[in-house]
Amino acid sequence: MHLNFKPLIYSILLCFIWLTGCTSIKKSINANLKIEPLENSFHGLVVIDAKTKKTIYDVNGDRYFLPASNTKLVTFYTGVKMLPKNIPTLKYAVANDTLFVEGTGDPSWLHPHLKDTTAINWLKKQGSIALYLGNIEEDRYGPGWAWEDYDTYFSPEKGPIPLYANVVTLSIADSLSVSPSYFSKNVIVAEAPKRRTEFANEFFISPSETDTLEVPYMTSKKLTKQLLEIALGKEITLVDDFPDVPKQTLYGMETDSIFKQMLFKSDNFLAEQLLVAASSTVSDTLGTKVAIEHMFENDYSDLSQKPRWVDGSGLSRYNLFTPRSFVEILEKLHREVPEERLFGIVPLWGPSGTVKEWQDPTTEPFLYAKSGSFGNNYNLSGYVKTRSGKLLIFSFMNNHFKISSKEIRKTMYNTLKELYLRY
Repeated sequence: MHLNFKPLIYSILLCFIWLTGCTSIKKSINANLKIEPLENSFHGLVVIDAKTKKTIYDVNGDRYFLPASNTKLVTFYTGVKMLPKNIPTLKYAVANDTLFVEGTGDPSWLHPHLKDTTAINWLKKQGSIALYLGNIEEDRYGPGWAWEDYDTYFSPEKGPIPLYANVVTLSIADSLSVSPSYFSKNVIVAEAPKRRTEFANEFFISPSETDTLEVPYMTSKKLTKQLLEIALGKEITLVDDFPDVPKQTLYGMETDSIFKQMLFKSDNFLAEQLLVAASSTVSDTLGTKVAIEHMFENDYSDLSQKPRWVDGSGLSRYNLFTPRSFVEILEKLHREVPEERLFGIVPLWGPSGTVKEWQDPTTEPFLYAKSGSFGNNYNLSGYVKTRSGKLLIFSFMNNHFKISSKEIRKTMYNTLKELYLRY
């Protein structure tokens, strides 16, 4: 009997080369994580091959970290699962010759960047309108948010019908510009320690300010009614109840456009409102907890380590996720969303952070990822397209460092570039 050992020898050789390569990569990553600037901080890194699902690297993958804006990836997948192609923008019903409307949490109404007017244009064509704003169980801020951020662009209040992203846009280039103009009488041109009075809609802009500012305003049912009346050019009625009749849904702009803006700009407001809007598809009562509980009962029920998840944006320091959980969520996204669509929404990331255009002249674009940072924390989770044509899924989490985040980003980029070059 003649035995042909060549295929067996070839398979053993390939396996040996693969194992040697993986060992070399692991040694390189280990060396990167042991450099002096990172000695006193806490790191976790999980990398898997998207095709084979094999784990290439895992250190502290099952440990919990503060995710910061990496939480927006969790919100993104929630939106993919719970929201249709076009976002539900309002619900309505006709009773007694009156159109009753309630919000869904859609953040795009008159948004300064998204500029969607679907609902506004539709409502202009209607007759008598009754506005119901009591369909939400939500505090204006998320749990664990920093109280002193009330005047910062990244901390608008949440609501059932947010208008203008719940911010006042201010600039003073040639003359004072205020949008919406309703707040013009409330803006003071002067030096001030804060850009808004804490418990009033009184705003401040320095006479030497060169940037356009976005300052959150305090919301209320009365204010929402007034701003909506101005936008519609007619009076509406604020009511305390919605009739007990079947509701219909009006749909707005494509959700992918909102997802992309949220991830590219790391927009906290959009992330929070997307969870509220997601809740509108499974409940008549809007709320972040509704969407979170739905995902834990369904699409996130199989995560290896159940997260502590409390908001959509990651502003809260109550959130806790493991690198392994992020990799599992990113794997779900890659499995369920076509790559052309996925990599049109997840942003490019380079040594300086999120970029519109690739900045490393020595390589082709290879990193699609979402960063997340606040004081003493910097995380990055996403995809590496390797030079050999493979796709890797990773989550690289760094907590509790006291050095510049620039040093952390540099280490992360060099580590991920090794994967790009050598896997």
